[in-house]
Amino acid sequence: MRVIMDAMDAPPLVRGTLRFLAWPFQWLGYKGDLSMPPAVRALTALGPAYIKFGQIFSTRPDIVGDDLAAELRILQDKLPPFSVDIAKKSVSQALSAPVETIFSEFSEPVAAASIAQVHKARLRESGADVAVKVLRPGIEKAFRKDIDAFYFAAKMIEILSPSSRRLRPRDVIAHFEGVVLGELDLRLEAASASEFDANTTDDPGFMLPAVNWDLSSRRVMTMQWAEGVSMGDNAALDAAGHDRAELGERVLQLFLSHALRDGYFHGDMHQGNLKVASTGEIIAYDFGIMGHIDEYTRRVYAEILYGFIQRDYKRVAEVHFEAGYVPADRDVDEFARALRAVGEPIFGMDATRISMGGLLSYLFEVTERFGMETRTELILLQRTMVVVEGVARSLNPQINIWQVAKPVVEDYIRKNLGPGAAVRDLRRTIAVLSRYGPRLPQIVENALIRQAMPEPEKPKGIRWKSVVWLALGTLIGAGATFILVSLV
Repeated sequence: MRVIMDAMDAPPLVRGTLRFLAWPFQWLGYKGDLSMPPAVRALTALGPAYIKFGQIFSTRPDIVGDDLAAELRILQDKLPPFSVDIAKKSVSQALSAPVETIFSEFSEPVAAASIAQVHKARLRESGADVAVKVLRPGIEKAFRKDIDAFYFAAKMIEILSPSSRRLRPRDVIAHFEGVVLGELDLRLEAASASEFDANTTDDPGFMLPAVNWDLSSRRVMTMQWAEGVSMGDNAALDAAGHDRAELGERVLQLFLSHALRDGYFHGDMHQGNLKVASTGEIIAYDFGIMGHIDEYTRRVYAEILYGFIQRDYKRVAEVHFEAGYVPADRDVDEFARALRAVGEPIFGMDATRISMGGLLSYLFEVTERFGMETRTELILLQRTMVVVEGVARSLNPQINIWQVAKPVVEDYIRKNLGPGAAVRDLRRTIAVLSRYGPRLPQIVENALIRQAMPEPEKPKGIRWKSVVWLALGTLIGAGATFILVSLV
């Protein structure tokens, strides 16, 4: 396969990587679907896991160039489908009934991505239109092969480049593996959609299609049909009269709100998984990848964002040190100056002139210089932030991400880092302590018995200091119940 990059404005590293990936298939005589652009054929031939990386780059024309991003957008939902007959057979097996008895209509594929494809169907019983998602045949085996290759590559990188170990390549692949395995069970996706819907019911301008649990299984998922314009089709959005600038702001604010407020967010929020209804509501679907971050991490993330918004780089640096993201032996003031070099160009330059490729390159230099390790718990959050920002920029290249993010972050800071939040945290702590109240006397008694045991049988580490602390815990537990009742 001959790869000639049409996107000559893409960085040399990106162009070279795609050429390198394509060479093995050229030697093997692989042609692929000649109607597809060369870069898409290369990634499709490599396997479904590689397609995921292509989908990320498809949202970032500011990194890979407009032409290459447009090519890669095919990977979002326009990959070669498998036949409708195979899909019907899979649906019949999964639902234990012939397709014809469940649906009065069952279309050709309307969207096809790396994991599954979607068919529009009509329920025979009610006449309602639904979307039927069907996993690709053999997708589990294909992903296993890709993941094994990634593990091998990560191990080789760690051996050949000891300095790369701070990036924890194998941990990153393990995280990616966990995410992918969740995508391969559509029952988990249905559960994710249900939880996400419960969290976002009151979000204005946002809706999710409802899951039909009776017609869903491990390999098939049925949902309400969502009619709308693809968020990746700017011409269609303009023709429908939608305000793209407002949509760009809303999609970014919705993501931040879900991540900070709920700690549960859509982890694959590219244009292929977003539509705009005729009413202007943003419709999200494909919930195979969902992100979760705990409350402490949310607060750290919010403080970092807020520090950048306020241009308080010293505070941003301090939060990194407090959270353990930067080794304690590094200089906090020097790190703050490095962060200033990241933030100031964003504030002082028109959005269309900001080189995200250059910015990301400098950020990587900063993480290396200060010995920052990869935080696997933040990988999906950071990746999705990059994707969502890319979606927002595709709708409105002049968007100011910090200005758009400010009200969401400020609202979270006000509700979760103020006096009210301190009281709420105290109540939660007391509630936990109160649950241990009835058990603490027995724990203290057991500790005293162990303290009195003969020397050979006495476990190491038991001291009167421990007993005193346990006794104090008993008092705290008893008082905690009283205080909790008072607060409630």
